[in-house]
Amino acid sequence: MFQLLTRRDFVRMAGLTAGVAATSQLLLACMATTTDVLSTAAPTDVQPTSPPTKAADQQRALQVVFPKGFLWGVATSAYQIEGAANVDGRGESVWDRFSHTPGRVLNGDTGDVADDHYHRFEQDFDLMQQLGVQTYRFSIAWPRIVPTGAGAVNQQGIDFYKRLVEAMLKRDIQPMATLFHWDLPQALQDLGGWESRDTAQRFAEYADTVYRALGDQVKLWLTLNEPKTVVDVGYILGIHAPGVQDRTRAYTALHHMLLGHGLAVQAFRAANISDGKIGAAMNVSPVYPIDDTPAAQAAAVIQDGLENRLYLDPMIHGYYPADMLEHIGDLGLKAAIQPGDLATINQPLDILGINYYNPIYVAPGPQIAQAPHEYSAASWQPMYAQGMYDMLTRIKRDYGDLPLYITENGAPFDDELNADHQVDDQRRVRFLYDHFAAAQRAISDGVNLQGYYVWSFMDNFEWAEGYNQRWGIIYVDYATLERVPKQSALWYSEVIKNNGLGDPPAKR
Repeated sequence: MFQLLTRRDFVRMAGLTAGVAATSQLLLACMATTTDVLSTAAPTDVQPTSPPTKAADQQRALQVVFPKGFLWGVATSAYQIEGAANVDGRGESVWDRFSHTPGRVLNGDTGDVADDHYHRFEQDFDLMQQLGVQTYRFSIAWPRIVPTGAGAVNQQGIDFYKRLVEAMLKRDIQPMATLFHWDLPQALQDLGGWESRDTAQRFAEYADTVYRALGDQVKLWLTLNEPKTVVDVGYILGIHAPGVQDRTRAYTALHHMLLGHGLAVQAFRAANISDGKIGAAMNVSPVYPIDDTPAAQAAAVIQDGLENRLYLDPMIHGYYPADMLEHIGDLGLKAAIQPGDLATINQPLDILGINYYNPIYVAPGPQIAQAPHEYSAASWQPMYAQGMYDMLTRIKRDYGDLPLYITENGAPFDDELNADHQVDDQRRVRFLYDHFAAAQRAISDGVNLQGYYVWSFMDNFEWAEGYNQRWGIIYVDYATLERVPKQSALWYSEVIKNNGLGDPPAKR
């Protein structure tokens, strides 16, 4: 098991308070005292009676080892961290309008300031570099590039993201850019949003603008983030922007988002980005029947269609599942499909992003049932790492040997600064350990998983929950915007350094 001095040890030794500057010193000290990077080469000149080498000790200590070149990263999204909502020509997004509508977001919170990453990204990237983060998944705010969603491009927005990418690359952090992480320009929403077929074309035009501005430096791209969440939570439940509760409008929007994805991939090919790769980030959930009855099993098939196949099948196979077309019936989807649409949606993908958070258990209906697992601080999230393994192996089986990335995985807990100005988030450490181990088992069983992005780099605006839930490995004091690495950040730094895991942490 790794023996490392914790931040608490260093605070006690040095008499420091872990503010931003002190935190950086502590992180560097922690890294300097840990074991060397894993060497998989066995020494050839060691005799059987020789004492074990430090590298050999570490090799034995590592219980789970990842392939050479595996990428370790963190993820965020623009509206959740950037702030600067009315700065440098940025237009209004649906989330600006939604969060400023009374009663929509807990405590009336908005993303107006968020983590102020717009003005503090150099500091944030310094923290990433000190942790050893190799790649960063961020999103580009459509209304910062094209304030009204169509027409004139805002050069100040382009320049901001150029500075952002250059700052990453200067620190050897590989960027992965997401084009749409839910912040649709409000001007387009006023014209129908994703219910309008025209929005798919506007998305492709915006994507083309970004490719040509950043494609020489950004090589990993994602078109959409979690279209299912927009459909289910934004258009059916109505608790996310745009706040609609209408299944017909929901399934119309679903089709046009997927069409926008296909058009954006076509634009990517036309831009001819050297060494560029593109895909989408899809939130998937394994669906399990609550019991062995035929009714529960049949319900699980339907729920799996709604959770997974309704999105993956058209994107990868070029068709909507027949049982889903029957289940949805006349609620918008069939009417939205025009000749040639499915061929456009079914563009070859270079990569596929997997956002994994939770399994789903269903009873006849289908009705969502209580899962037999511990829950995080999010009422919807039962924690079950085996579900990640099940989904990764299922995707390979059903959709082929696509290069995969875990583009989001994490959990919120009741994180608080203690008297030593630290956050001892051991439940998050255990959560990540279990999921990393499940991912490695999938790799060992033939899944082409190439990287892993922890959600989230830092605490941020959690949509309808406002600032009530903390998902980050970096604690943010929202009153001062100070960043404080949690224990999970220091632990993750060791995982990255060693490209593997030691003994599992104790459960709490």
